[in-house]
Amino acid sequence: MKATLVARTRIVYDERAFAELVLWRVPTAVVGSSHEFKYRLAYVVDGVCVVRYDNEFGKGDHRHFADRESVYSFTTPEALLAAFERDIARWNRENSDSRGS
Repeated sequence: MKATLVARTRIVYDERAFAELVLWRVPTAVVGSSHEFKYRLAYVVDGVCVVRYDNEFGKGDHRHFADRESVYSFTTPEALLAAFERDIARWNRENSDSRGS
């Protein structure tokens, strides 16, 4: 069985910011993860990725927020998306001056 694309979407928030979400179902867990998904979710502002969730081969599930990286405890794709959306909102709140809001 090969990896199956579950979702791929790009959400444009405005001329300066977008999110890209990609999720695959994989036949065996990615090294470092213990579930059947491979994913990357990125929020990009002014060409810089400021929030990212992914499960890179060997590193497992983790998140990047601004310049910090931390472990992420994956449970479901829905919970992953909710955490990502919360971090986007948080980043926008904390950086509203730089976004021109």
